[in-house]
Amino acid sequence: MAHWLFKSEPDVFGFDDLIARGDKGEQWDGVRNYQARNNMRAMKKGERGFFYHSNIGKEIVGICEVLAEAHPDSTAADPKWECVDVRAVARIKRPISLDEAKAEPRLAAMVLVNNSRLSVQPVSDAEWEVILELAGGTEPL
Repeated sequence: MAHWLFKSEPDVFGFDDLIARGDKGEQWDGVRNYQARNNMRAMKKGERGFFYHSNIGKEIVGICEVLAEAHPDSTAADPKWECVDVRAVARIKRPISLDEAKAEPRLAAMVLVNNSRLSVQPVSDAEWEVILELAGGTEPL
């Protein structure tokens, strides 16, 4: 299974907001970047992603799971824009900042380190494991 990273500004929609949605989750809407949209089109139900707080904090704070594969984004007038539905599944024990990720040699090829502006991005299995190691694992919700 693939892994992903979802970026959101915590003052607009943070990880606590996703937790509050419970098992029904939330549509990951509003993405208007072709590469990010194509990443969502590649997602499969059950795959997991890191939840990253952008702008404020700039850190990985939790893990979410894909509940529904790509479908039309209800916030878009143009049908070319699609999204997935996600739900929160765990917090990571210690947030991992962008600066920390950039300083970790094992994450040198990570999309977050090299293209931190992309809002939905792939994470390799090795990168997934490194982040969880640095974070000290996860905490159930």
